Amino acid sequence: MNNPGTLTIGRLAKAAGVGVETIRYYQQRALLPEPEASNGAFRHYPEQLVDQIRFIKRAQKLGFTLEEIGALLHLNNGVDRGSIRKLASERLDSIRNKISDLQRMDVVLSHLIQECETTGSARSCPIISTLSGK
Repeated sequence: MNNPGTLTIGRLAKAAGVGVETIRYYQQRALLPEPEASNGAFRHYPEQLVDQIRFIKRAQKLGFTLEEIGALLHLNNGVDRGSIRKLASERLDSIRNKISDLQRMDVVLSHLIQECETTGSARSCPIISTLSGK
């Protein structure tokens, strides 16, 4: 029998918009608790976990790792804003570094594509030559 304010894992997954496997994975990663089975058969999860799962998914979309999300969940009362800002600032620095790397790749590949287009067939393709290290 279902306890008021609780959900089975399937209903929790559906309410949060994730698969049951995702919930189990988050439990393995200690992002979600794993309740005891009641009546020897079913585990019942508090409805509040729907919000916690949505928090995890939104944080992932912002590029936070599961380790970072775990730290944020421990800081979820919002009191230690310095630690929260530090985590968010580190994530932002990582994102900016990735953007910078992608911009460099864009310049190099654009140049190689242009060279490939304008180089005669007597020479090897500049893209292949560059990737081959020649």
